[in-house]
Amino acid sequence: MFNKLKIINDPVYGLINLENELLFDIIEHPLFQRLRRITQLGLAYYVYPGATHTRFQHALGATYLMQKALDVLNRKGVLLTKQERTAALTAILLHDIGHGPFSHTLEYNFFCDICHEQISLLFMQSINKDMHGALDEGISVFTNSHPKKILHQLVSSQLDMDRLDYLNRDSFFTGVSEGIVGSERIIEMLTEKNGNLAVEAKGIYSIEKFLIARRLMYWQVYLHKTVVVAEQILKKIISRARLLIRNGQNIYAPPALEFFLKNDIKATNTIVETPLKYFAMLDDHDIFSAMKIWRTCGDFVLENLCSRLLDRKLFKIEISNSPVSEQHIAKIRQQTTKNVNIPEELLDYFVIYGNLENNAYIKSPTNEIKILRKDQTLNDIAEESDISNISALSKKVKKHFIIYPI
Repeated sequence: MFNKLKIINDPVYGLINLENELLFDIIEHPLFQRLRRITQLGLAYYVYPGATHTRFQHALGATYLMQKALDVLNRKGVLLTKQERTAALTAILLHDIGHGPFSHTLEYNFFCDICHEQISLLFMQSINKDMHGALDEGISVFTNSHPKKILHQLVSSQLDMDRLDYLNRDSFFTGVSEGIVGSERIIEMLTEKNGNLAVEAKGIYSIEKFLIARRLMYWQVYLHKTVVVAEQILKKIISRARLLIRNGQNIYAPPALEFFLKNDIKATNTIVETPLKYFAMLDDHDIFSAMKIWRTCGDFVLENLCSRLLDRKLFKIEISNSPVSEQHIAKIRQQTTKNVNIPEELLDYFVIYGNLENNAYIKSPTNEIKILRKDQTLNDIAEESDISNISALSKKVKKHFIIYPI
């Protein structure tokens, strides 16, 4: 018989075992294999050369951590059937399958107001159809309709296997050691109270480190100023290509990319088979292959932006704690027109302003990290911690930027 219980060598955790054949079948599915061509951190490798890891690797890592978490909870008396365990594993394995090219960078550039979680669900339903309903229970875990809420909390919450993996994995591949968290210690401290996920009191320091690490990784990696510039340029490239192709200009695009450049797919529309089929064909390579041709397409804006991104000749960025004033924007626009010889009507492609937000811990009554005290009462981590900064992490930090060529 063909052995599907494979062993995978992961650079972060070492050897990962697939504990049942369904996981192997999911991994072999073309929709999942596509994740090999979707970078986990978008264009972060423009700053950290090692950050070329993919959503495929992250999904496997999160599944490995889920196996460990389920083992710990089972040992502590959380009784799960074999089917429930498999459901949790399939849900975490597929939780990011709906990501598009460069992951979060182009999140809303193809499906206008539809997030990757919604696309993940549609892809899961498609795979489920191919597998004759084998993912029914896994989908119920993913959508939080499963009676055992703790399973969904392990997939998506303030302390889930997704976050534990991406912090350690992103830290490993970028070399930013501030993102390293004690995932083994945190998982060992997980427990259940009243049907919900909680953390034993003696694990509080590991949770504090986890939240601080998440905050640091956002400013040092995910919202690094150069990464922000590269991602903003990429968004402008897609915007310009969309405008040109809709105005009838004959520019090259792979069929899947061309479909989304020509059509707006919104949540108010029914997402039928055709958009999903084309989205399943899209990955990072489609965007780069198009940019390599667009840099000589004859359009000043598209040529300039593609050349800058491909050659890493990026814009300058200014970041401040207060909104960029209209006077400063006008000054930058005037300087850009004069110094870089860009026509005024095209300045919106080259002078870009907006804001960045970092919220390491989103505190809400229904989504908290609960600490289980020795007296068996629960308290939120922000209130239980003796570090004042933990409470501050629940507040949204907003910074403002302006980007322009020099």
